[in-house]
Amino acid sequence: MDSEYAIEMLGITKTFPGIIANDNITLRVKRNEIHALLGENGAGKSTLMSVLFGAYAPDGGEIRINGNPVRIKDPNVATELGIGMVHQHFKLVHNYTVTENIVLGREPRRSYLTFFGKARGDETKVNPARGRFSLLSMAAAEKKVRELSDRYGLSVDPRARIEDITVGMQQRVEILKTLYSDSDIIIFDEPTAVLTPQEIDELMDIIRRLKSEGKTIILITHKLKEIKAVAEKCSVLRRGKYIGTVDVADVSEQELATMMVGRPVVFEIEKKPAEPGDTVLEVKDLTVCDSQGTQKVKDCSFFVRKGEILGIAGIDGNGQTELLHALWGLCPVHSGSVLFNGKDITRMGIRERVEAGIGYITEDRQKYGIVQGMSISENFALKNYYTPVYSSKLGIIDFTKMTRDAETAIDEFDIRCGQGAQTPGGSLSGGNQQKLAVAREMSMVHDLLIVAQPTRGLDVGAIEYIRRRILSERDAGKAVLLVSFELDEIMNLCDRIATISKGTIVGVSNAGEITAEEIGLMMAGVKSAKEESDEQ
Repeated sequence: MDSEYAIEMLGITKTFPGIIANDNITLRVKRNEIHALLGENGAGKSTLMSVLFGAYAPDGGEIRINGNPVRIKDPNVATELGIGMVHQHFKLVHNYTVTENIVLGREPRRSYLTFFGKARGDETKVNPARGRFSLLSMAAAEKKVRELSDRYGLSVDPRARIEDITVGMQQRVEILKTLYSDSDIIIFDEPTAVLTPQEIDELMDIIRRLKSEGKTIILITHKLKEIKAVAEKCSVLRRGKYIGTVDVADVSEQELATMMVGRPVVFEIEKKPAEPGDTVLEVKDLTVCDSQGTQKVKDCSFFVRKGEILGIAGIDGNGQTELLHALWGLCPVHSGSVLFNGKDITRMGIRERVEAGIGYITEDRQKYGIVQGMSISENFALKNYYTPVYSSKLGIIDFTKMTRDAETAIDEFDIRCGQGAQTPGGSLSGGNQQKLAVAREMSMVHDLLIVAQPTRGLDVGAIEYIRRRILSERDAGKAVLLVSFELDEIMNLCDRIATISKGTIVGVSNAGEITAEEIGLMMAGVKSAKEESDEQ
């Protein structure tokens, strides 16, 4: 059957306990088109694409590929149909090489005749009962991976181990997995959620190149600038329902945002001038090393006061993660000191820091933010379940109060879930996992809130809400330390901005006295024009 559409999903319905994730959705994507899929956290975007990729079976509806009705019962069928998916949370084995991850489950094999000691040239699987054994032929796989990497400008080393490469490079490995399978249709599920601005630009170039090669692309994203940059069409979902499809060239970012959340969205938050008080956090000459003894943070010094937000701006990989881990107690301090309300906490344990009044919204919500197998209720009380807030002197936990408080947070932070407070954390979408982690930290008593990438993976409506909450923390007299790779977020929210480069704080400025361009130069290790003129 001939059709102008590469993909037709007709009347797709998918339900989970307590929630209709996809409610009679029809989506059509033309061949060789970059088609964006936009929606709030929990709108059903990833579920719909998981149905297309065979990870979920639909409860109703029909799928057609190139005009032909198909039944995609699992991802293997999707792969045979030429459908590949780059998942939001990478499916990689960290101690395997790039090539080993790419060929995992479809390893190329070369068979030999054991009885005669004579090699056969085919690369098919063999039957040991007939006197043959097979060996993995990784050389051929490495060659193909290198050719694909060079062809699409991915610059991936086939022999590198996943644990030794950056997050951005890991995503390129996921892209190579789909290309290795000769996928003509490629689904990108929130591909820029963990990337730096530079890596995002590179990914957009890769997507354009894939289109020029004749691929059909579906791009799931919350970032309106990315949609405007590469997409031709955009379909919008809201609370599991199809809202409409528009030509991207004919609509503004504001119009897309309104379609997504159903109301006008404010992109820049107005704030009143800060009224800073006493110093809450003081970092003196802090040096932090990794497990190999390499310095990641070098002689860092700064302070954060009550009633202000200090932002740390920098390109990913310049020591931000190690700095925050040291402040939170996740890794040891090599030298220097950390003072909290005048008390030295450099060697203090994590629980003691929580009890002292430090909150921490981590950048890695899945590794450090929530426990996947625990319910929302249990995750919400994860840091204070043993305190009088929920536990009696006999150690009996008040689960009723725990559930009640979690349900309040679900309503307040609009956490989309199917089973209320008993919903497993691991079943939430990435953005709703982030909302859960933010809700817990902001609901606890604290004097200092350390915030890392608070809006990563959130839709524009949720971003607006979280930014307002961060400002409300400041206005309530709390000290806030904000680390973000989103420079506009730093410029919009922070009262003072510290720029980090190669593990060192290279400058601290009042927010209204420095431009984004000057910060960008400092992030790259280049002095600002003002500094250079002052030295002359």
